[in-house]
Amino acid sequence: METAAELKTRLIAQAKAEGFASVRLCRPWDVPEVPERLRAFLEAGYHGQMKWMAERINWRENPAALWPEARSVIMLAESYTPDEDPMAVVDLPDRAAISVYARGKDYHDLVKKRLKRLARWLIEEAPDEAQVKVFVDTAPVPEKALGQASGLGWQGKHTNLVSRDWGNWAFLGSIFTTLDLPVDAPEPDHCGSCRACLTACPTDAFPAPYQLDARRCISYLTIEHKGPIEEELRTKLGNRIYGCDDCLAACPWNKFAVEASDMRYAAREGTIAPPLAELSQLDDAAFRARFSGSPIKRIGRDRFVRNVLYAIGNSGDAGLHVFAQALCDDPDPTVAEAARWAAARLP
Repeated sequence: METAAELKTRLIAQAKAEGFASVRLCRPWDVPEVPERLRAFLEAGYHGQMKWMAERINWRENPAALWPEARSVIMLAESYTPDEDPMAVVDLPDRAAISVYARGKDYHDLVKKRLKRLARWLIEEAPDEAQVKVFVDTAPVPEKALGQASGLGWQGKHTNLVSRDWGNWAFLGSIFTTLDLPVDAPEPDHCGSCRACLTACPTDAFPAPYQLDARRCISYLTIEHKGPIEEELRTKLGNRIYGCDDCLAACPWNKFAVEASDMRYAAREGTIAPPLAELSQLDDAAFRARFSGSPIKRIGRDRFVRNVLYAIGNSGDAGLHVFAQALCDDPDPTVAEAARWAAARLP
């Protein structure tokens, strides 16, 4: 009869065959530090408009409560390392900077399908009573903390998971299972005295190492924040219209980054440095068609064009004035306000 250790060895091989860059295991209860950190984050108001972070807090701070029958958590990383310098576009003021992860097909779909295939394989290979549940980013699961507890990597000073094997360009996924599988040792912190990610942030979103004030984070502001963005912050967005890669790109551990495991993560046409003028003219139908199957689609046309207008206002390019002016009476009040702000800033 196969031992749990032997099954784990075959599981790791199967995960690698599926395209995952790394796989490690821990227990659901191996993250005792999460409750204190999460509550401090919420009490400081760092979550901004993300009210959902305070919901189901008993699950979010304690993975063991999410599914009490689970005995093991299989943590997996899937690489999406960019082929080109992700920071080159920020020096092109008339072009839009879109975060690397959002340039290809929606990772939620790709990672979840891969996780489900691996989970089905595990059910087929494991004892009859085994059960599994898969999670990718959308459930109240502290994936980064579990990633560190499992030895997948460690949470860097920018709060993202970092690995000595693949840097920090990776999506995380988890498979909870009732199987009692051997676990791995947690990964110690290897950031040392490095502050590259902290100093790279354009908006000073890190009150201290290992702490993130999402209200100042460009990824939060361009994706999660509804309504107008404070003027002091919108001027610091530069041309970043969806997400931000500055802190990730600054990490020196990326010298060990591995190639993206799926060609569908490669940038789609029109997502690397697209012209701001072109993006500003998208109506709802054109926006949906252009970003079908992309994570960008979920923020909607109005929030997207709001971001584009902030970038136009930051461009200093007089040739873009006409595109801002054209939206000053947009039906969406936030878009219209952003257009007037942008037009007033351009000669």
